[in-house]
Amino acid sequence: MAAPTNETPSCDLPDPQEVAKTYAEVARRASHLISDHVHRQLKKGVSTPADELGIAQAFMDMMAKLLANPYKLAQAQMNLVWDYFSLWQHSMMRVAGMSASPVAAPEKSDKRFKDEEWEEHFLFDFIKQSYLIAARHIHDTVSGVDGLDEQTQKKVTFYTRQYIDALSPSNFAMTNPEVFRETVKSHGQNLLKGLNNLLRDVEDGGGNLRVKMTDTSAFELGKNVATTPGKVVFQTDMMQLLQYTPSTDKVLKKPLLIVPPWINKFYILDLREKNSYIKWAVDQGHTVFVVSWVNPDERLAQKSFDAYVKEGILAALDAIEQQTGEKEVNAIGYCLGGTLLATTLAYLAAKRQKRIASATFFTTMTDFTDPGELGVFIDEGQISSLEKKMFERGYLEGSEMAGTFNMLRANDLIWSFVVNNYLLGKDPFPFDLLYWNSDSTRMPAAMHSFYLRTMYMENRLIEPGGIEIDGTPIDLSKIKVPCYFISTIEDHIAPWKSTYMGARRFGGPTRFVLGGSGHIAGIVNPPAANKYGYWLNPAAKLADTADAWLEGAQQHPGSWWTDWQAWVTAHDSEQAEARDPAKGKLKALEDAPGHFVKIRIDAKAAA
Repeated sequence: MAAPTNETPSCDLPDPQEVAKTYAEVARRASHLISDHVHRQLKKGVSTPADELGIAQAFMDMMAKLLANPYKLAQAQMNLVWDYFSLWQHSMMRVAGMSASPVAAPEKSDKRFKDEEWEEHFLFDFIKQSYLIAARHIHDTVSGVDGLDEQTQKKVTFYTRQYIDALSPSNFAMTNPEVFRETVKSHGQNLLKGLNNLLRDVEDGGGNLRVKMTDTSAFELGKNVATTPGKVVFQTDMMQLLQYTPSTDKVLKKPLLIVPPWINKFYILDLREKNSYIKWAVDQGHTVFVVSWVNPDERLAQKSFDAYVKEGILAALDAIEQQTGEKEVNAIGYCLGGTLLATTLAYLAAKRQKRIASATFFTTMTDFTDPGELGVFIDEGQISSLEKKMFERGYLEGSEMAGTFNMLRANDLIWSFVVNNYLLGKDPFPFDLLYWNSDSTRMPAAMHSFYLRTMYMENRLIEPGGIEIDGTPIDLSKIKVPCYFISTIEDHIAPWKSTYMGARRFGGPTRFVLGGSGHIAGIVNPPAANKYGYWLNPAAKLADTADAWLEGAQQHPGSWWTDWQAWVTAHDSEQAEARDPAKGKLKALEDAPGHFVKIRIDAKAAA
């Protein structure tokens, strides 16, 4: 088959020395990986794979229900045949030179089919539409099976989507026009280089495939990411506390404490100067403190959720008071950091202590009634299996959690890199956001077990007294401080309607804001970018449901950051002299961003 392009492919033969070098590297890596794999298998013994995720059982249940209704199955098959017949007609019209509307078209946001050949070349257009038709019918059939329980249905739907995404024609060399052209042009050197990249990623993953998303050597913390100047002024086993150097002569009297999640690292809020929330907050006159969580190993296996409250937030509050003399702060919690902040607020309320004047929650869940697609991974069987692994080594490996999150957006965060790295044979592009995304962290076994069971499975955080911190029962409704919730409309990790349900559990004045985009882009949205916009409902009281709130909301252009700044200063406008972290009562231990955040676990996996 001729190359499907109007361009004449280059006939220049590859450099024999480069070819020989690549072959030698492939052979070396392959030999090493095979011998290493055999050694590991002999060492641990070969066992029958277990269905730890319950996928096989879920699909067996689905097939039993599906076959129990043969009429519905036959109807689905006939609909599929009819669509294929329509596609055949469409294709024949195109062959005859006539224009015809497509039977199936990808979403505008679908980047897999952005190459012009998918539309212009008859064969690739046929392949694309054939795939889209099959994908739609498979998805509709399995998601429409009657009689499945909710958890099984979610699992079947989710893993069917993974299967459909994996079989996209864009993921194969001969059915991807861009890869086809490159293969002809380079005489197959792209595939050879891709194989070498694949072996490299398996090698770096210690025998497991760890797809490389970006050139990690292009970034260095404190040099071209996480560059906002400051000092580490306090440290525990759990965290380092960073204080940033002021950029204004006067600052707001109450310091600002940012509590990031410990699933990821804090510098998502300080990637570059132009999109750094931390730098922006400093420039608005805040004395910014940030918790930089430790990347735990087996020594911290028994650290509990209580420890993150006491040795994290409460210890930070003590240190900030010692450093600035201020007993109260304005606090921000991001994602799981927000869940921890809410827990701490409820604990302080139970203790009748006011140490946090206002609280802001970035994409934070406190009501886990509907956890979205992450609920696919939450059931007794899966958690028990995960606990067994965690308690054997003392922690949850960061790459396992990262893999789970990547599956939520597999086409963008898995398959696009498979095509780029292994089929096109290219090195991943340097991108600071993906550098951060691949900088995964571990989590202590005891804490993560508590978090999954108590919050996700049992949803006890919303129950008065459902959770105890250091022996003290807590109640979210006792939180009376002003709260600001910012969620994002396309969030797959903390669905905004779920975060809205949690916001209604608090007992004080609550402002809910809905930003555009997703879990990261919707939060890291500086005013200068003028992107996305946000929704506000002017009603003084939150509506009973998220849909009712959105119906009465008004969309505003630009970034929610300016709205938050107006809100927080309305509660705290008193000013003080700028506070230099190098001249405070606490000794500066090292320059920001500190050494805790610099410990990466993907530099080289253990054999």
